[in-house]
Amino acid sequence: MAQYLVLIYEDESGYANGGADIWAEIGKEHTIFAENAGAAIVGGNALQPTATATSIRKNSSGDIEVTDAPFAEAKEALGGYYLLEAPDLDAAIALAKQVPARFGGVEVRPIMVFE
Repeated sequence: MAQYLVLIYEDESGYANGGADIWAEIGKEHTIFAENAGAAIVGGNALQPTATATSIRKNSSGDIEVTDAPFAEAKEALGGYYLLEAPDLDAAIALAKQVPARFGGVEVRPIMVFE
C-alpha cells in the first residue's frame, strides 16, 4: 500500500480569533475524521503557530543563516499533517476530502520511495 502526506494549510487568524470554542469544534471534527479513516492513518500531528518557527537557510556565500520566522510568509500556513496509507491516489484524495480545514485547505502528496 502506498503512503500519502496530507498537509493542512490554514489561515491561523481563524484559530486566534475563534478562541476555545473553535478549537473544541475542530478538535471534534478531527476526532470524527480519525474514526472514519481508521487504520489508514499512519501518523499525524498539529504544529505550533508560525510565530514559533525557526528557518535555516544557506545564503549565497555558503553561510548558514538561522531566522526566527517561517520559511515563507503566506496567508495560509502549514498547521498540521496526516500520514495516510491508501491503495492509490484516488483513495487518498477521498480520505483527504474529509480532513477538517475550516480556514484553508489540504494538499495530498505521495511519499517518495527509494529502493
